[in-house]
Amino acid sequence: MTAMQKTTALETVPTASTTPPPRGRSRDRASSALPVVRADGEVVADFDRSLNAALARITGGLAPAALMEVYWDWAVHLASSPGKRTHLAVKGARKSARMAKFVLACMSGGSAEPCITPLPQDRRFDDPAWQQFPFNVMYQGFLLQQQWWHNATTGVRGVTQRHEEVASFAARQMLDVFAPSNFLPTNPELLRRTAAEGGMNLVRGFQHLLEDAARMVTGKGPAGIEAFAVGRELAVTPGKVVYRNALIELIQYAPAGDAVHPEPILIVPAWIMKYYILDLSPGNSLVRFLVAQGFTVFMVSWRNPGAEARDVGMDDYRTLGVMAALDAIGHIVPGQPVHGVGYCLGGTLLSIAAAAMARDGDTRLGSLSLLAAQTDFEEAGELTLFISESQLTFLEDMMWRRGFLDARQMAGSFQMLRSNDLIWSRMIHEYLAGDRGPMTDMLAWNADPTRMPYRMHSEYLRRLFLDNDLAQGRYRVDGRPVALTDIRAPIFAVGTEFDHIAPWRSAFKIRRLTDTEVTFVLTNGGHNGGIVSEPGHARRRHRVRTLAPADADLDADTWLETTPPVEGSWWPAWVDWLAARSGPPGAVPTMGAPQDGLPPLDNAPGRYVMQN
Repeated sequence: MTAMQKTTALETVPTASTTPPPRGRSRDRASSALPVVRADGEVVADFDRSLNAALARITGGLAPAALMEVYWDWAVHLASSPGKRTHLAVKGARKSARMAKFVLACMSGGSAEPCITPLPQDRRFDDPAWQQFPFNVMYQGFLLQQQWWHNATTGVRGVTQRHEEVASFAARQMLDVFAPSNFLPTNPELLRRTAAEGGMNLVRGFQHLLEDAARMVTGKGPAGIEAFAVGRELAVTPGKVVYRNALIELIQYAPAGDAVHPEPILIVPAWIMKYYILDLSPGNSLVRFLVAQGFTVFMVSWRNPGAEARDVGMDDYRTLGVMAALDAIGHIVPGQPVHGVGYCLGGTLLSIAAAAMARDGDTRLGSLSLLAAQTDFEEAGELTLFISESQLTFLEDMMWRRGFLDARQMAGSFQMLRSNDLIWSRMIHEYLAGDRGPMTDMLAWNADPTRMPYRMHSEYLRRLFLDNDLAQGRYRVDGRPVALTDIRAPIFAVGTEFDHIAPWRSAFKIRRLTDTEVTFVLTNGGHNGGIVSEPGHARRRHRVRTLAPADADLDADTWLETTPPVEGSWWPAWVDWLAARSGPPGAVPTMGAPQDGLPPLDNAPGRYVMQN
């Protein structure tokens, strides 16, 4: 049975497909991650799950047991460390003395050196008004408190590294709530603005608050999103849906000229996001850029799953996603190797598929491009703070009743990682300053979320984040482990400097996990902005260097120090890399393969991307 014919639980949902896949044998859905509950324990297990699911609505998905575990580990070890407590008391006394001296100098009208300066990325207190009394005292006191709590939650002997990181993160999050910049009476910028406008900024801010609340209740999305409709302003690169199954639509984009490289490109985006992050507006569409350079481009558009997909797992995403797409492309562009491109979680899935294909002698992938994608999750950034046995069990219970993880719950976790930028600064800007930032194509895309199936999300978090099975050689496909060292196709990997989801040093580890040529690019920007980096984008730069298998010992920091920056977008460097591994342009393939039962179905962007 080919990947295009594979049967899953999703087939119970009507879907227009090219050739409806035949019914196959039911798959065994048992998993170590999701144990089958014995009949005599079903009532008890269901009660516990229901209780945790209800509790999750109060805690925002954070497991109280996991937080208490962190707290007790820190508190007990701190209580049994009199030296550390003495050190903290001394530091507190010194900070108090410095603060008292600073306050006296300010009150006497003299100039005083600040006790502490903000971190480079902390821009909350940049305005000169913060240097005036009493606001300078407020923000200095806040930063000293923040520094003291960092000292208190780190360096406690006996606390596990992960618990230390969580304790420090939690303390920072709680303190940030009470930052003087968050409140009108303690923010000189807001006071100045309010006085200048006679309070009209607060009136506008209250109107914004009411509008946002109404939009949230009615599900309309943020203000201004109506100007960015999918298929009208976004995702408008011409193309056709040439294959559809229960999990994906495969879009083939129309050529821009009369000749294309013979090797097609298959883009596998993450299903945690809508695919059109790579086909936003015409001016910053990666798809349109590739088509303009003479490539035949295919894109996977994932279905937005609901409760019917609760038992769809990671392997279903591999077979019905990557493998089914490759099968379809093989009919449309027969006999040609495919340039596989994976973004974020799609890159991880593509790496798994490539390793399994290499193990089994399948040579259809001519190259791999991994954009902000991880294959080793040992140092996967602050997102790992939410990954533990206790937290995952709580998360599974939260997903259990509905069969999926709601997009709003995922968004809350990502916002906490950058609360100053994504929560507090927005509240200050829109509700206190009364300013509405303009809606952009990327903000509109970000407000178009997806869901995650119960089984898949549990397997993904456990097997990759928690156990790191892929990097450790324990990840199994078709009952046998896969090894990334089996991949022989050249790899082009991209990391972004300020990525809080897939830190670039984590993405760089693909170099050590493979025995093939790796070209690594580091670009400025974040997880999304660094990838959507079209030529002409202001203030863009990147570093690029190709590493042979013999360079496996080169670490990320040495690579950074020895690779000079280049001004501009990384897209042209990638196109040059792809072209060097492609044949000369020739005949344009047909749109779909009607002779093989793959006629064009719908115009791009298709149906699945429209699902809410």
